Amino acid sequence: MTTVQILSIQSSVAYGHAGNSAAVFPLQRLGHEVYPVLTVHFSNHTGYGATRGPLLAPADVAEVLLGVEERGAFPQIGAVLSGYQGDPSMGAVVLDAVARVKAANPEAVYCCDPVMGDVGRGFFVKEGIPEFMRDQVVPAADIITPNHWELDFLAGRTTTTHAEVLDAVDAVRATGPSDVLVTSVLTSDVAEGSLDMIAVSDAGAWAVTTPLLPLTAKGGGDVTTALYLAHLGGGATPAEALAKVASTMYAVLSATVEAGREEMALIGAQDAIANPPENFPVRRLR
Repeated sequence: MTTVQILSIQSSVAYGHAGNSAAVFPLQRLGHEVYPVLTVHFSNHTGYGATRGPLLAPADVAEVLLGVEERGAFPQIGAVLSGYQGDPSMGAVVLDAVARVKAANPEAVYCCDPVMGDVGRGFFVKEGIPEFMRDQVVPAADIITPNHWELDFLAGRTTTTHAEVLDAVDAVRATGPSDVLVTSVLTSDVAEGSLDMIAVSDAGAWAVTTPLLPLTAKGGGDVTTALYLAHLGGGATPAEALAKVASTMYAVLSATVEAGREEMALIGAQDAIANPPENFPVRRLR
């Protein structure tokens, strides 16, 4: 497996798993070198209703990135990873870092989880972020991992079948990103009690179905994105990466449910991260 040096610009929590506190360990467990740059350092994720700790200023984050660049790291960085961006000004810092990394290493890729909202909740980000994601961040990305609801926003439509999802993905891919992983897909083509993930690239489109677990894991999207980037960067095809991600996430979330925990059992399920069981078959959609 190829080892990739990854610059991960995300939030951090001391208690639990979200942002870099969710993404860094899986990336490292899969053998990649990670440079975590923090955008916030909170006591816990905001789902608890109360949190403590600083929201870092974009200028401070830019200083950290400059320091990493001054160490001569940018030419060796093979991927930049980002997730939740609390403000367009922070997004601008991320995009500037992406541009500088790509200038130093034209082979580097930018993987973005365009965190904006979810079905049943709508948008949960600051006003202006959705448009910033759609118009500036997503076109600059090589890999994106929206959930089904976010894909619909990015494509400006509502999708209710897998065929419509693929059409929406094509519309978004036309703006820039080549690889798209759509999570939490719930269409009329998905059996009750299940959900799909769909991966699309220049090579085709694939889907995988897993049972729907009685858990909404905060940080689950951060882990999913990190795993997909890790496997693609390690040399897997999109179909292979999809199979590995689906099986790993099901194993992690199953272990979390079995333990009766609210926070993901990332450490307890680390064997499934390092050696995905691949319990769920991937089917080609086109």
